[in-house]
Amino acid sequence: MSNTDSTSAKERWAAKQKAAGFRARETASRDRLPPGQRITTGFPVLDLGVQPEIPLEAWQLEIDGAVENPVKFSWEAFNALPQIEDVSDFHCVTTWSKFDCRWGGVAFRTLCELVRPKPSAKFVYFTAYDGYSTNAPLEKCLDDDVLVATRFEGEPLPREHGGPARVIIPKLYAWKGAKFVRGIHFLEQDRLGYWEVRGYSNSADPWKEERYS
Repeated sequence: MSNTDSTSAKERWAAKQKAAGFRARETASRDRLPPGQRITTGFPVLDLGVQPEIPLEAWQLEIDGAVENPVKFSWEAFNALPQIEDVSDFHCVTTWSKFDCRWGGVAFRTLCELVRPKPSAKFVYFTAYDGYSTNAPLEKCLDDDVLVATRFEGEPLPREHGGPARVIIPKLYAWKGAKFVRGIHFLEQDRLGYWEVRGYSNSADPWKEERYS
């Protein structure tokens, strides 16, 4: 097969997936692995040692802070929002990466459109049902691959990976994506999260190996 034929097939596949609302990374593998990382085909489970069991009828997601329209979603209301699917790579600070993770859920941009952050909002602080917290600059959360995921590989997000809902911010180390998310708080001033106050990097860029402060 010629390079031209291969490229054409790839473009046709990408166009088909895009039409279905499905986005995939097209970067060559050699350019996708951040320094100091190794690829795994498994999906190791790392958490605080607590995996809360949250009945869907009791689950809520509260979005507040420096926003014009604070909201509190039930599970039913959250899943009635526009849904996306996105494929991204997952980089854990403990030096493993998993390529082509297929997530489904609600885009962070969709949530921003609903709550309308005030001009003074510059940071986002995430809280979780297991007591976890983490933070990120608002601008880092506005990429089109950032979402609150409720599905993984086409199935409901399993409890061990943060179900029923977790945050995914692919361009940062994975600890910035809170499992078991219950609150998204827009802030004017930065607030360090669970690992950040314990010496982890506040910026968490895998390509710069920003693991620790």
